[in-house]
Amino acid sequence: MVELINDTNIESFHFNTTSDVALVGGGGNPQPGEISLAHNGVLFLDELPEFKRSVLEVMRQPLEERRVTISRARFSVDYPCSFMLVTSMNPCPCGYYNHPEKECTCPPGAVQKYMSKISGPLLDRIDLHVEVTPVNFNELASDRLAEKSELIRERVIAARNIQIERFGDKPDLHANSQMSPQMVRDICKIDIAGQTLLKKAMEKLGLSARAYDRILKVSRTIADLAGSEDIKLEHLAEAIHFRSLDREGWAG
Repeated sequence: MVELINDTNIESFHFNTTSDVALVGGGGNPQPGEISLAHNGVLFLDELPEFKRSVLEVMRQPLEERRVTISRARFSVDYPCSFMLVTSMNPCPCGYYNHPEKECTCPPGAVQKYMSKISGPLLDRIDLHVEVTPVNFNELASDRLAEKSELIRERVIAARNIQIERFGDKPDLHANSQMSPQMVRDICKIDIAGQTLLKKAMEKLGLSARAYDRILKVSRTIADLAGSEDIKLEHLAEAIHFRSLDREGWAG
């Protein structure tokens, strides 16, 4: 299914109907796959652990390089695939692991087995891991006003304008997520307190070198959203919080 919403391609499909060729592209007469059809748009994968592991693993390099190369005996074809990957999943097979009110009924080891369907290298390439807990009745019935979407939109546009100015002399770069490792070192500078916090997080949570770069990119974006020229300690702490699924022993 392909939809066009606000001039942005939204590619969404189910694990039961997806092969690695359908996702990445290929065939005797090479054709672009879903990741290229989602170029400059959003690729949404529902029930991520239910996809075949081989299907998920072929996304690793395209996510890193933002292009996919299909090679044949006499020629090779490059397709662009600069897309935003959004996925969803249950925390366990029964769906109640870490639930605030209901008890998980999965047998011992089931949660770890379920989570292991998604490899560490693939998780490394996903910037934000957000655990969403159920909303209780009192919160649903509350009259408390939430922040208006218009205000959030203005803040996002202001942050994007900051990044456009930041990468003005680099026509191939448009956002913080596209920075190279060297650019991350040059642009995402943190003070001594931030370095100490990040070092402790790396050691305690068992984070990889790739996760280190992702944290710095996300913290730079959080600072942009706050209108801050510098990456402050609270921006870095929030970015670290978004690496929950990288943590060793997260599922027991």
